[in-house]
Amino acid sequence: MAEIVNLRRARKARARAGAEKQAEANRAKFGRPKAEKRAAKAENARAERAHEAGRIVPPAPSGTPEG
Repeated sequence: MAEIVNLRRARKARARAGAEKQAEANRAKFGRPKAEKRAAKAENARAERAHEAGRIVPPAPSGTPEG
């Protein structure tokens, strides 16, 4: 015979599991020290500058149409 399941308890357990998953994501996103956030921001800025430094810029038009 099948096991009897209390739907109210199952619904609340599912809600608690969802809330815990959200809490884990928030801890990962917002739970970093200020120094770590600054270091990550500086590293991203450095990587962006390095990426832009390698860009090949086409010569500016001289005002006369090529043709």
